[in-house]
Amino acid sequence: MSGAGPRTLVVEGGIEGGVEGRYADWRAQALRALAAGWPPETVTWTERCSAASGGTEQLMLLDPGAAPDSGDDAPVPDDDALPAARPDIARAAPDVRVSKALAALLQEAARYRSPQRWAFLYRILWRWCQGDRAVASPADEDGARLHAMAKAVRRAHHDMIAYVRFHRRSGDGTPEYLAWYEPEHDVLAVAADHFARRMGGASWWIGTPQGAALWDGHALQLSGTPADAMAGADIAALRAGAAADDIEPLWLAYYRSIFNPARLNEAALEQHMPVRFWKGLPEGRLIPAMIADARNGARRVAQAGAVGTMKGKPVAVDPQDAQPLRPAPSSLDQCRRCELWRHATQAVPGRGPETARIMLVGEQPGDQEDLAGRAFVGPAGKVLDEAMRRAGVPPDSIYMTNAVKHFKWIARGKRRLHKTPGQREVEACAHWLEQERSRVRPAVIVTLGATALGAILGRQASLRDYLNAPVRLGDAWLVATWHPSYALRVDDAGKREEIVSAIGQAIAHGRQLAAGATPPSPPPPSPAGRQ
Repeated sequence: MSGAGPRTLVVEGGIEGGVEGRYADWRAQALRALAAGWPPETVTWTERCSAASGGTEQLMLLDPGAAPDSGDDAPVPDDDALPAARPDIARAAPDVRVSKALAALLQEAARYRSPQRWAFLYRILWRWCQGDRAVASPADEDGARLHAMAKAVRRAHHDMIAYVRFHRRSGDGTPEYLAWYEPEHDVLAVAADHFARRMGGASWWIGTPQGAALWDGHALQLSGTPADAMAGADIAALRAGAAADDIEPLWLAYYRSIFNPARLNEAALEQHMPVRFWKGLPEGRLIPAMIADARNGARRVAQAGAVGTMKGKPVAVDPQDAQPLRPAPSSLDQCRRCELWRHATQAVPGRGPETARIMLVGEQPGDQEDLAGRAFVGPAGKVLDEAMRRAGVPPDSIYMTNAVKHFKWIARGKRRLHKTPGQREVEACAHWLEQERSRVRPAVIVTLGATALGAILGRQASLRDYLNAPVRLGDAWLVATWHPSYALRVDDAGKREEIVSAIGQAIAHGRQLAAGATPPSPPPPSPAGRQ
């Protein structure tokens, strides 16, 4: 064969849709080269697209003993020469056996776009046939490259399935849905199979720079040119991101509404949704502005701007002193008596039976209460549940509320940490607390912590002065104890047990007072420390 000239085999099928065909032809030529004993360094593989051949691809296999072609491109054989060439390949092919794992890797790597892919795959096959099984291992240099190529193809396949966005065609045109996508590797054919199964009888078209896929509801067609299935104007609109349908505005409105600046992690966003895909996504044009808003302060609000500026009731102004008069809001959700509503997810009302004899009053909702809209459901609530269990008081028999109804917090990285409300904020919420007291009319009020004690007394007070010393407050008893969150802040297990026990004893004491029993002797002193 040393005197033979360059041999050229034409691979039928489009560039994108004919990957399987190209791989089959490469395999046939590779087997022929193996039969001839040609080492990889003596074989040149050329992959090109010829306009003269209607967009088909050609693989050129050069005999190492042949003189190089004098022209820029190898001559394409006449059509009548091709039938004779392929039987020759089949007759010369040796019996080569590879493992199933290596065969799968070779087929996946054949979709990897690289001018050297066919030469590299032939080197892998040559080494395997020489008995070098390490070539299939990721620990081998060539094996590592082969695995990396296959992994990149699998990733491109996953990305295409994840980031293709169909636009419904206006009017009664066929296909019904259109999409444009620019994959990194030749994965259109395998991804099209997924969409054919997923879309059922709906017709669709996916265009890429290398080819197109058309599903008519029954059969899948692959083309080597994107313009075969539709007009060029439609392609231009898709590529520019200008195509849209009636559903898209609803999707964009939903996407804006669920965006939480406080939870934004730009590194994770770009890892899971790389920037190169944004141009093909309807929501892609919204993302840069939302990131900019988060950087410029929206993270402190922890919600979208449209949510944080909900309309409240107008505030009347007294012309005598020009001081705002704060009328009682008609609904807790509409409360604007202080500024805490701007930073909270929602107001958290009290919960429990309105016939309860005991009312527990805490300081304010925590992070979990703010998200759930229910009082005492977070870590402090679990401590309180344990204290009530020890006191023998069912939680559903007590009315539980807070002195302040919105969560006041400061940002620490991704976390929202509790911040003690100020006196002005406690006074602003006094309206709601008084309304709850008038409605429930409890016989005993158990205050948890200094803030709750001050809110019930209407003035600042020292918690230590009221511990273990119930006082009469109008027609109700006032029992003061520690806030459950105090137990969460101490490191000593013994001290934590004392705090939980003290809270339980205070609740049990309140139950006895509510029953009209004579107050027992005071319990042992509670542990020292700040609440």
